[in-house]
Amino acid sequence: MQDFLSTQQPIAIASPLPRKSRQARVVWRNNVVTVGGDAPVRVQSMTNIDTVDAVETAIQVRQLAQAGSEMVRITVNTPEAAAAVPYIREQLDRMGEYVPLVGDFHYNGHRLLTEYPACAEALSKYRINPGNVGKGEKKDKQFGQMIEAAARYDKAVRIGVNWGSLDQELMARLMDENSRRAQPWDTRQVMFEALISSAVDSARLAESMGLNGDNIILSCKVSGVQDLISVYRALAQRCDYALHLGLTEAGMGTKGTVASAAALSVLLQEGIGDTIRVSLTPQPGEARTQEVVVASEILQALGLRVFVPSVTACPGCGRTTSTTFQELAKRIDDYLRGQMPLWRMKYPGVEAMKVAVMGCIVNGPGESKHANIGISLPGTGEAPAAPVYIDGEKALTLRGERIAEEFQTLVEDYVARTYGATAAAPA
Repeated sequence: MQDFLSTQQPIAIASPLPRKSRQARVVWRNNVVTVGGDAPVRVQSMTNIDTVDAVETAIQVRQLAQAGSEMVRITVNTPEAAAAVPYIREQLDRMGEYVPLVGDFHYNGHRLLTEYPACAEALSKYRINPGNVGKGEKKDKQFGQMIEAAARYDKAVRIGVNWGSLDQELMARLMDENSRRAQPWDTRQVMFEALISSAVDSARLAESMGLNGDNIILSCKVSGVQDLISVYRALAQRCDYALHLGLTEAGMGTKGTVASAAALSVLLQEGIGDTIRVSLTPQPGEARTQEVVVASEILQALGLRVFVPSVTACPGCGRTTSTTFQELAKRIDDYLRGQMPLWRMKYPGVEAMKVAVMGCIVNGPGESKHANIGISLPGTGEAPAAPVYIDGEKALTLRGERIAEEFQTLVEDYVARTYGATAAAPA
């Protein structure tokens, strides 16, 4: 009898398509963050502190960087904010935090970059919104002043179009042209065209003004999942600039998290996108760093990056006797995230570690064997014992009231033993 596998084609293994964009550089001191090309997809975030408060802004920037943000954007909207930027940069340098700062400019960026050269120099990247650089004859002149500053200081520029502040003159012109078509487009299609045209035309104008095209990153942000996918698919076909992805005003909590993950995952799987931001509205009392955590988790779930050790945990069912496994899973996850700023430097490769915290015998031992280190807690009717598996083998069994503490100690020992040896090994 013929073997079943011999008659079948192998199942294709899913993987993201390769990206085809240019490669930009965002630099501060010796920290060179490459964007696009074959560089990793980068995580960005933005502060929500008044930039005039240099100390508090620097503290939040550091928190975001420690959480995994590779660039942090700050609002530069007033002369006072522009004057504070060099001091923010100085505070960060004193803390040994060299994360690049991105200046977010609207309406008056041409004046601020011209009148505050120390601000222009301290920033590593400028965000320019073509819809907010001026109107009529002033538009190209004021846009040109910002591009001139970027070229002078060799800074990267994100030309970021947003449907909430779209160039109304361009939109009106395209709507007028559309009305003369034999078969007019849908209004939403015209808006998509306006977004893309604004971004691409502005980028080409910037190049004609002397800015290196490799220093340009584009974004066309909308707040609808399907709209974002449509716009970026078309944008990726129309240019080879590096692209920044993100739903604008994604929302709060579960809604913002799910919408961002849905939109960004589709595009990243298709090889579209070089940097991402998850624009979450923080819930009351929630840390600003949550948007960094979500962005990192999206990339890690897709297999594009690894940032922190992953914790596999079962959802619980009628077989699980208590919330012990939930509490332990959260404890271990919080512990791993809290240790990463130190471990990232001390234990190279630890971010790829897998930990399993399971609630009963059905999948517990199997999942634990697939992890680097895993524990299977007792479920309903099971003996009050928790076997621990290390690198696929049963290593010991924990019992008693201190299972959580003992398992955390085992994880600590595993990290030091496994990844400490890697760090100490000769190159």
